[in-house]
Amino acid sequence: MSEAASEDGSDVRLFPARPFVGASIAVIRDGRVLLAARANEPLRGVWTLPGGLVEAGETLAQAALRELHEEVGVSAIVVRSLIPTEIILRAEDGRVRHHYVVHPHAALWASGEPAPGPEALDVRWALLEELADLATTPGLQETVAEAFALVGDHAGPR
Repeated sequence: MSEAASEDGSDVRLFPARPFVGASIAVIRDGRVLLAARANEPLRGVWTLPGGLVEAGETLAQAALRELHEEVGVSAIVVRSLIPTEIILRAEDGRVRHHYVVHPHAALWASGEPAPGPEALDVRWALLEELADLATTPGLQETVAEAFALVGDHAGPR
């Protein structure tokens, strides 16, 4: 049974009884941020930060680093957590179809060249100003801007 399925095989993330807690990571390298195109619903094909659900016993930062490595094969150094983002998607009848509280982190690239994994259709390094022309998850531009503001001079070429 996958962590997204209940005992009867239904998706527990669909029409949830409570929000799911996620962690994501804005990895900065040479003045660009690492983005991944989502391979799964909701929002399949939309650009976002690598991330996923927090597992029991993990800190938010540990979850973000684990997801980064699993999704795109990159390692990073967390600088600080950022302002959380809530993603609430409703069905046509108004019921909550998906509800995630995502805790993003600002980080500096440490090693590895990104490659799409099972949860990412594609990966890319993007400038902050390029995000306006991409289909992105809610609040992504604000989160990435906050990450760049926190890492400051550390975001330059290595």
